[in-house]
Amino acid sequence: MPLPAPPGGPQALHPALWRAHQLGGPRPGAQGVHPSGFAALDAQLPGGGWPARALTELLLPHAGIGELRLLAPALAALQREQRPLMWFDPPAVPCAWALSALGLSLQRLTVVRSRVALRSAPARARLPAADVLWALEQALKSGQLGAALAWLPARLPADALRRLQLAAQGHDGPVFLLRDAALRQQPSAAPLRLLLASAGPDRLRVGLLKRRGPPQAQPLMLALRPVLSPPALARARQDPAALAVGTAAASEALSS
Repeated sequence: MPLPAPPGGPQALHPALWRAHQLGGPRPGAQGVHPSGFAALDAQLPGGGWPARALTELLLPHAGIGELRLLAPALAALQREQRPLMWFDPPAVPCAWALSALGLSLQRLTVVRSRVALRSAPARARLPAADVLWALEQALKSGQLGAALAWLPARLPADALRRLQLAAQGHDGPVFLLRDAALRQQPSAAPLRLLLASAGPDRLRVGLLKRRGPPQAQPLMLALRPVLSPPALARARQDPAALAVGTAAASEALSS
């Protein structure tokens, strides 16, 4: 026997449900979504932007391909609302002038470094940072954040992402987890997963691996805020190796 149509017509579904051929709306209890600053991307994100009260997992081959320029418009908008940011275990020390160029203020940014991150890089790769996972979970539960960014290792306790997703449900803002692209085949508790890759000078390829809606037909090609000088841009277009080095060095607001 077919199920009866929901009251109010076939489109009046519970907000936690969506049709397989349609994008889902904002998650129940969320205060809307946060526009990404890229119209083409917002058109592909459920609700039209970065979700609140949910994890967003960004998978990338290495740091410095443009991930901070992708997130900067939404982060800057939150800071303009007087809401602070917290970054957990970034791969390098944030660069003040580069952050300022992206519209971000150091006065509303807190960087949390785990004990493991203060050791050598091989040790950090071997041992998941339990202390930073605890700090991130507590920060999400505090209700005081605008947005959180966490660079997490490949190896995590089995229930780590589930615990973070539960904590994120009480945080009225976006939560971004930046992890290795090699994890794209592994299941994740994050409701939204994106695969990022460089698509050329000041361009980023964005594939949606998981979302509340149908599979993505083709990856997006986004034009990022330019950071290369005209001579550097010309060299990058002529020499792929120069592009890899120049983009990693100039595009992100991090420096060792």
